[in-house]
Amino acid sequence: MRIVAHVDMDAFYAACEARRDPALRDRPLVVGADPKEGHGRGVVTAASYAARKYGIRSALPISRAWRLAEAARRRGEPETIFVRDDHALYREVSARIMAIIAAAGDAFQKTSVDEAYLELSSLGSFDAAVERARQVKAEIVSREGLTASVGIGPNKLVAKIASDFQKPDGLTLVRPDEVQSFLDPLRIRVIPGIGPKTERFLHERHIRTVADLRTVEKAQLAEWLGRWGDDLFARARGVSESAVSNERQRKSVGEQETFEIDTLDATFVLERARALARTVWRRLEGHGFRGCRTITVTVRFENFLTFARSRTGREPCASEETLCSTAIELLLPFLDERENPRHRKLRLIGVRAEKLARPPSPQ
Repeated sequence: MRIVAHVDMDAFYAACEARRDPALRDRPLVVGADPKEGHGRGVVTAASYAARKYGIRSALPISRAWRLAEAARRRGEPETIFVRDDHALYREVSARIMAIIAAAGDAFQKTSVDEAYLELSSLGSFDAAVERARQVKAEIVSREGLTASVGIGPNKLVAKIASDFQKPDGLTLVRPDEVQSFLDPLRIRVIPGIGPKTERFLHERHIRTVADLRTVEKAQLAEWLGRWGDDLFARARGVSESAVSNERQRKSVGEQETFEIDTLDATFVLERARALARTVWRRLEGHGFRGCRTITVTVRFENFLTFARSRTGREPCASEETLCSTAIELLLPFLDERENPRHRKLRLIGVRAEKLARPPSPQ
């Protein structure tokens, strides 16, 4: 019997800021770029649960977040506090939390600064796994003053969906015989990999819940979505064989974003590219790498045609600034006649670091 837990810290960046400054606790708090009274050009890195009630979410343009905060203030709601992000702090706190989580299971897999999987199969029962999860949550609160939500299931897919089910400070157990009844009523967006565009595509075909998705034949999903359709067929049934492991050698680190609205707005596209590059660099550092030799950008146009362009240097790219500037240089031709003579709008962009470089081993 397989038992997997997914541990997801609650509003991690905002919670770290509130721990550093208790006056921010329970306040509407936005972490990210300077809003400049609605004229800022960056994005929201994270938002506290109180700020999310105003409609503020991560990746939202910071100017839009400021306007939502102002609208809430005018309605008499508590004022929103905006703070700049401090990734050195978040990495430091994350390292201590990940050490707590890693010690609690048979195998451990960190997937981001605030999420990780635990293999708990050796405990022999889901009841024992629930008790172990409670212990992990309690230790994180005791040592760091932060809360986490945990999902427990028969595989990584179900555990991840479950961890988001009762946020914040939740603990959700889904036993093997409960998987389908748990998944079926949920909106399709809960399935990892379904973004806004795929969700809209399926909604147009009257597929809104996981139960609806399960009525679609595998061949039909493959016709619509290619190989992703085969995977989606399995995920709708709660099937996943993915192992909990950090053993595989990471060959690349990448991020991509599908826009809510297809666009050719250069200011918006380039800002999103910079944000993606910053995230890639933080993840690269988090995995212990010091740089990369190849930088790749991906562009998908409104007609779904997808292109990638890469640059490989003799020496590794060794700074976030270089990664950002190179990604922008590779992306710019897609915004003008060079790579986009028909002026097609962009649907998706991505930034990837490849041929990763680790620090030299100590002598």
